[in-house]
Amino acid sequence: MKRVSILGATGSIGCQTIELIEAAPERFEVVALTGGRNVALLAEQAKRLRPGLAVTCHDDCRAELTERLLGTGIEVASGDAAVAEAARMQADWVMSAIVGAAGLVPGLAAIRQGATLALANKETMVAAGPLVLEAARAHGATLLPVDSEHSAVFQALVGEDRAAVERVILTASGGAFRDWPLERLATATPEQAATHPNWSMGQRITIDSASMFNKALEVIEARELFGLAPDQVEVVIHPESLIHALVGFNDGALMAHMGAPDMRHAIGYALNWPERRDLPVARLDLAATGSMTFRAPDEARYPALRQARRVMEEGGLAGAAFNAAKEAALDAFLDRRIGFLQMAQVVEQVLDTMSRAGALRVDIPGLDAVLGADAEARERAARISRTDLQTT
Repeated sequence: MKRVSILGATGSIGCQTIELIEAAPERFEVVALTGGRNVALLAEQAKRLRPGLAVTCHDDCRAELTERLLGTGIEVASGDAAVAEAARMQADWVMSAIVGAAGLVPGLAAIRQGATLALANKETMVAAGPLVLEAARAHGATLLPVDSEHSAVFQALVGEDRAAVERVILTASGGAFRDWPLERLATATPEQAATHPNWSMGQRITIDSASMFNKALEVIEARELFGLAPDQVEVVIHPESLIHALVGFNDGALMAHMGAPDMRHAIGYALNWPERRDLPVARLDLAATGSMTFRAPDEARYPALRQARRVMEEGGLAGAAFNAAKEAALDAFLDRRIGFLQMAQVVEQVLDTMSRAGALRVDIPGLDAVLGADAEARERAARISRTDLQTT
């Protein structure tokens, strides 16, 4: 029986992970669950799965979680330190599905106890890729990508010589605004940005898909996970979202991973790895599909892709600053303090100012340096959003 913990159990990825675990209860024992403010859902999940520990990251939610789990024998805790402690509990497999940079410290905690870390939190690799990879090597941990694109690359590389890889192509749906006139994007609202044409995801990642910040993070993550040079990672718009990624080899061949746009495929692959097991996902009917289309992304529409190239070239703490500034800019957009296009402007200004100040230059970023760059970038982004880029 595989002992598992789920960090971010109440989010979209966490809920789908639980769905797959509950379909095979004889194969899994749940050790710990963590969540945020959706305490009712977290308590319901805990009652069904019977973990030893249930954690909300918000201290003000602890009393409610305790009340809801009264008499179950399930230990309750709260706060960031408790989330990290949940990640340190002995488990064979840990799902890292906490949204944003908040997933970094718990992810490292799971790695340091030698678990297999199923990584749905791309920000971990963007902010601290070298640190995470070194920790995995030192503690004998395994990293399994759960982003659909990175899972696709991982699967396409099974049995292949990594030295023969020439390029990796990540596909992107183009998000909610892929067919909007460029001049209309300035008026886009959070509600419009949070509607994805293909995928069922959480609000923040759906908006990041519309701006292509999500894909920018994935470009950086792919570079780190698979040891690629920046120019080996490409992006192509594929509106149908049926091919999730392609790997190009030095003989000119392309290996494509295809499947329905359903995150349960990537989750299930990681959950059952190194085996393949039946999954409740749609099977593609290629004749019914008919055709698939591809086009190059327009960087005037998606400046985040250009910024990702800059981050990879600059190195050091640029990834941590980039992600933190993006998260803070998204907060400002959700609060309607800045417009949709201004998110990229905020990030650009943060990178410019921190780069000029020498705040991004470090050869081997440690955790303290990463967290420091994260905090500084958030503060700068929040200040820029309050002053220079306020909407009227």
